[in-house]
Amino acid sequence: MPSGRRTSLHLTLTAAERQTLEAWQRARGVPAARARRAQILLLVADGMAITRVADTVGISRRHVYRWVRRFQAHGLQGLYDRSRRAFAHRRWAREETPPGRSPGQA
Repeated sequence: MPSGRRTSLHLTLTAAERQTLEAWQRARGVPAARARRAQILLLVADGMAITRVADTVGISRRHVYRWVRRFQAHGLQGLYDRSRRAFAHRRWAREETPPGRSPGQA
């Protein structure tokens, strides 16, 4: 039985999503961060209070909300790490630009 404060955040998983998340949680080849995200979603879907989920997993309530919302927006693909390469590429372009020129100038 769920306990704690009520939240407007509700998560319903399909059978296939639940099966995938449970497999990620058990698999040794899955990155630990993704397994933790799977655990977060399974606990929220089972009706556990957000504060208890955060305490159980060892993260902040804000991050629980972040992963649930990202899952709601993007599905299972939203749980994968995002590439940070685009940010690094922009920074390198800024560093390589001679003074007084913008990156688009020749």
